[in-house]
Amino acid sequence: MNKIKGTKQRPRLSVFRSCRAIYAQIIDDQKGRTLVAASNFKLAVKGNKTVQARAVGELLAKKALKKKIKKIVFDRGSYRYHGRVKALAEGARKGGLIF
Repeated sequence: MNKIKGTKQRPRLSVFRSCRAIYAQIIDDQKGRTLVAASNFKLAVKGNKTVQARAVGELLAKKALKKKIKKIVFDRGSYRYHGRVKALAEGARKGGLIF
């Protein structure tokens, strides 16, 4: 059961991580539409998974700012705020997102 909901004013940043990849998307839950998405598969960043997660956060923030999305709600799912999830959030904050 998901308790965190995104609105048009503050869409939800949802994180999914697998063994090899990390995915992030900004979702408007009222319309059920993904506004922006990013993953580490389309990045040319070399390094460990934490470095790649931070780069995904920065890329997502850059895409979101182009679509005039500045404020979001962070949804980490069932993952602890630690490691790659934390790095992605820090990268998104560094990129200019507010949450």
